[in-house]
Amino acid sequence: MKKYIVFAVPFAVASLGSAAPALALDVAWVHSNAAAQSEQRVRSGFEAWLADTGRDWNVSFLDSGGSGELTASNLEDAASRGVDAIIITMADLRASSAAIDQAAAAGIPIFSVDSGYVDGVVVDVTTNNWAMSADVSPFLLDYIGGEGGLVFLRMAEHHGTRKRGDVMEDVLQEYQGVDVLVEHNIDYTAFFEDTTSSMQDYVARFGEDIDAVWAPWDEPAQAAINVLRAAGLTDVVVIGIDGHPQAVEAVCADNSMMIATVAQPFEGMGTQVGEWISAIVVDGQDADAVIPSDIVYMDAPLVTQANCQDFQ
Repeated sequence: MKKYIVFAVPFAVASLGSAAPALALDVAWVHSNAAAQSEQRVRSGFEAWLADTGRDWNVSFLDSGGSGELTASNLEDAASRGVDAIIITMADLRASSAAIDQAAAAGIPIFSVDSGYVDGVVVDVTTNNWAMSADVSPFLLDYIGGEGGLVFLRMAEHHGTRKRGDVMEDVLQEYQGVDVLVEHNIDYTAFFEDTTSSMQDYVARFGEDIDAVWAPWDEPAQAAINVLRAAGLTDVVVIGIDGHPQAVEAVCADNSMMIATVAQPFEGMGTQVGEWISAIVVDGQDADAVIPSDIVYMDAPLVTQANCQDFQ
């Protein structure tokens, strides 16, 4: 039974060696939330791969706006159109089992990206979310000397951010000097706005008692920094996860409030999905022979000021 494999190459994937075919595929791409930069980067990697390899594929994009119900509806729509393949990014698939079964019954393979493996999809390509949090969470708590006030931002609706928050919760058990001032679950349908309004409330309530902010990914981290800076609380330190260019740039800046992130290879995930679709759907190779596991983990290193130049 396949389980998982790690691709320990952060920003490159191995080509499966298929030549550019004449066949034009009809591919449906279901975004969990197209506003998320992580999804945009996966799409960018996939589109760059299409251009580089000369594939003339018709790709339609469906945005679910952060809604699990709309994700399921978009999957059903793609399956009913009889597309050749479905890509789904950063989704919570727990509400989509019927739609996934519908696609499987129609013989349409589903390739998921950072959505958590569920029965019916061919593969989920992702990073190890427990490991990423295990890297960045102690870094933050050690940075503040193991004591002080913490704002703990979470997001339970996505498998990855849920796992990151769960690890942070466990790590906190070993840092009894850290006072969790407040814990908040971000509304993913409007994550930047929700983080901004929540942080404005916390700044008003806790003020200079805030020493650090743990954010489950880079964009809420930036929203928190914006609010803290506007309030003059520039000594607060913040971490994120994803390694978006803006976050890496912020980590590299002198006297930055953003002290760490984790560099996820989103473009590489998009490239890898393209290779897999080409091999399985176009070339007709057996999926078990092409993909070594149900879950493929790609490497995601911790980024701090000590090594951030390597990721710019």
